[in-house]
Amino acid sequence: MPQKLEIAPGAVYYPAYLDVEAQRALLQDLRKVIAAAPLYRPRMPRSGKEFSVRMTNCGPLGWVSDVAGYRYQPTHPETGEPWPAIPDALIGAWRALSGLAHDPEACLVNHYVEGTKLGLHQGRDEEELAAPVVSLSLGDSAIFRFGGATRKGPTRQLKLESGDAFVFGGPARLAFHGIDRLLSGTSTLLGEGGRFNLTMRRVTRFG
Repeated sequence: MPQKLEIAPGAVYYPAYLDVEAQRALLQDLRKVIAAAPLYRPRMPRSGKEFSVRMTNCGPLGWVSDVAGYRYQPTHPETGEPWPAIPDALIGAWRALSGLAHDPEACLVNHYVEGTKLGLHQGRDEEELAAPVVSLSLGDSAIFRFGGATRKGPTRQLKLESGDAFVFGGPARLAFHGIDRLLSGTSTLLGEGGRFNLTMRRVTRFG
């Protein structure tokens, strides 16, 4: 059984959830996803400022951001093609960690390189907030910041390493969180360096 550490009510950390072979296999699956749905740089609503992190998605729905706002849609915003399917290994992790009978509808892929970060934010664009977010890390370690229900509330830092899983649901479902910085050179999994973070979500209401 994987080690399980509750960071806060509803926020559970699974260090080394994926062993090295499982990480390599998942990375191969992810490369196929990116070949079908290339990484792109979203823009902030209203201002149009580019994110520092590049993103893509897999699953029936994908999260996008542009001057029109945040939303989920079934197609890639640049290619117009449907998002590729979520790999079986990710579905398996969701089923093992989410505690739900319903499968995820979206997997957001964030790609971090030296100098990129993601500020404190909430994952609240989904209709079904009773479902948790299940996150997996591949590649270089990153400093993850996890807080509470308000942006200005107290936060704590956690180093997420390649193969780690993190789940936030229940009381922690709308907790503010972000990535402070990447720790370059801490993993050899990605030949090009950097880190992939994969976050699976249920978008529409259970029915």
